[in-house]
Amino acid sequence: MNLFHFAHVFFSDHKYWSGQDGIPTRLGEHVQYSLEALGIAALIGLPIGLITGHTGRGGNALAFLATAARALPSFGLLVLLTILMGLGMTPVMVPLVALAVPPMLVTTYEAIRSVDRSLVDAARGMGMGPLRVLFQVELPVALPLVFSGIRSSAIQIVSTATIAAYVSFGGLGRYIVDGLYQEDYSQVVGGASLVAGLALVTLCLFWLAGRLFVSPGVRRQQR
Repeated sequence: MNLFHFAHVFFSDHKYWSGQDGIPTRLGEHVQYSLEALGIAALIGLPIGLITGHTGRGGNALAFLATAARALPSFGLLVLLTILMGLGMTPVMVPLVALAVPPMLVTTYEAIRSVDRSLVDAARGMGMGPLRVLFQVELPVALPLVFSGIRSSAIQIVSTATIAAYVSFGGLGRYIVDGLYQEDYSQVVGGASLVAGLALVTLCLFWLAGRLFVSPGVRRQQR
């Protein structure tokens, strides 16, 4: 028996392609959890990163908070919140958001700070206000790095959203948890393969977003 055999057994079993336990259903649940967590993390991390990067204040505090948040064990936090709050989506979302905010926040801060100060000074000399400088000068130039922070957060969420299955929710983690419990390793390998595939799709989507939203001049400068 090897991984390819287990994967073949899983993906060739018709019962996994329809119904409540089917791959389309579990994949949809996993994507839903991931998008919700990424959206909440973006609402927290991006504005703080943009503002602190623009003003240049709070960098040390951000680095400390990011380091502290990264040290939190996602599964341990899930178990603790489930004990305190009971079953629900909140105990699932909190660890995912806590995992996603630090890379997004710190990368956005560093991206804004890395913009050539001569561009900022020129924009201010032309009479642009702080918001126009931020959104019309700094953010377009910093966008590739901002995207890299969001991409890193998204991949971490997709990979970690399997923890939802440990508290009776769905998603691709359901195959991994149920497979381990039933000693059905084809489910484990199949679920892990789907998670890895979804992470690769996420990478491709962010590459495409970079091609669509980052100006060609900035892309050439990055290269």
